[in-house]
Amino acid sequence: MTEEGSPGADLGDALIRARGLTKRFGEFVAVDGIDVEVRRGEAFGFLGPNGAGKSSTMRMIGCVSPRSGGELTVLGLDPRTDAARIKARLGVVPQRDTLDEELTVLENLVVYARYFGLPRSVARARAAELLAFAQLTERAESLVEPLSGGMKRRLTIARSLVNSPEILLLDEPTTGLDPQARHLLWDRLFRLKRQGVTLVLTTHYMDEAEQLCDRLVVMDDGRIVAEGSPRALVERWCTREVVELRFPDEDHAPFAAKVGGLADRIETLPDRLLLYVDDGEAVAEAVHLRGLRPMSALVRRGTLEDVFLRLTGRSLVD
Repeated sequence: MTEEGSPGADLGDALIRARGLTKRFGEFVAVDGIDVEVRRGEAFGFLGPNGAGKSSTMRMIGCVSPRSGGELTVLGLDPRTDAARIKARLGVVPQRDTLDEELTVLENLVVYARYFGLPRSVARARAAELLAFAQLTERAESLVEPLSGGMKRRLTIARSLVNSPEILLLDEPTTGLDPQARHLLWDRLFRLKRQGVTLVLTTHYMDEAEQLCDRLVVMDDGRIVAEGSPRALVERWCTREVVELRFPDEDHAPFAAKVGGLADRIETLPDRLLLYVDDGEAVAEAVHLRGLRPMSALVRRGTLEDVFLRLTGRSLVD
């Protein structure tokens, strides 16, 4: 990785290094020889659709799945021989919450803290601090089961922080949450980053990657197809604006020929045309001047979704 990360990151202080990292399940190659470097104090993302290899990579970094090939060090240690020492310094937020629903919110934190050897008094003090951070203090004595999805997710993150980890691994942290809950969770993660915690997350949400990540890699079929900051990736692989055209016909392919020459690139999706341009309003007007009347014409900025479509020929949510 050569691109500069966050202003506070020490570019020579990599906490995670992978070279030719590979994961196989029988004949299936889930992670195909990737190179990754995550620096202290940054938020680093793995962006890609389901099945791209993101979670398999995270499981190797988290010392719960052995690598099939290549090199990997986490906090300067080898997961094959130093898994326990690495795990003691990691926080892990899995895709699905694994909270104990028979315990209260507070008890979930205290019991988990005891696994790390914290004395009970220290564990309770730490739990109270984390409940305040997660905005769950008022629910401390509530059982977990009736909590909303967003509350459970915040509790899971709070639980992952009981050992004051240097690296926090988050696998699809906001999947299934409503927009309000997602934004509240993003705020908590921003606060953690400001406190010096290194964040490593997987996501298939382009807006989440753009909001949270200093740098990221785009993965597809187990390989890294692009890397850099969200802004740099959009500037390199996409135009400044995109015009989305929707026509009443189910087949949009014939309309692609009718707007030929108006865009740097045209993508035909099942439900719309994407025209990649520098001046979206001018192109939208040119479409009307050609006698075309789409049901809708939206002008927007280029996004990581467009980057992924350009690099792989399919969208992130395929």
